[in-house]
Amino acid sequence: MFVLELSYTAPLEAVDAVLPDHVVWLDGLYEQGVFVASGRKEPRDGGVILAVAGDRARIEEIAAGDPFVKAGVCEYRVTEFIATKTAPALERYRETLG
Repeated sequence: MFVLELSYTAPLEAVDAVLPDHVVWLDGLYEQGVFVASGRKEPRDGGVILAVAGDRARIEEIAAGDPFVKAGVCEYRVTEFIATKTAPALERYRETLG
């Protein structure tokens, strides 16, 4: 599993101008089963996405396709972790240490 932390690199007006395209991008990745949860950080200086994918290279590719990145209004920090414990509703995402 991956934590994708977005940090805005432009004023909120510039971020908001790209927001509709970003939401369409998010929706597509939810439909593909890649994204598990997402939302704005508080204070609003970026966001967080929980994602699942085969490897880090795929996640990096996905992040590079974000309209926010293409517009130059955010940067990503990607952290991979092994979800060995989850809430029952997220049981399908549990992993074992190998």
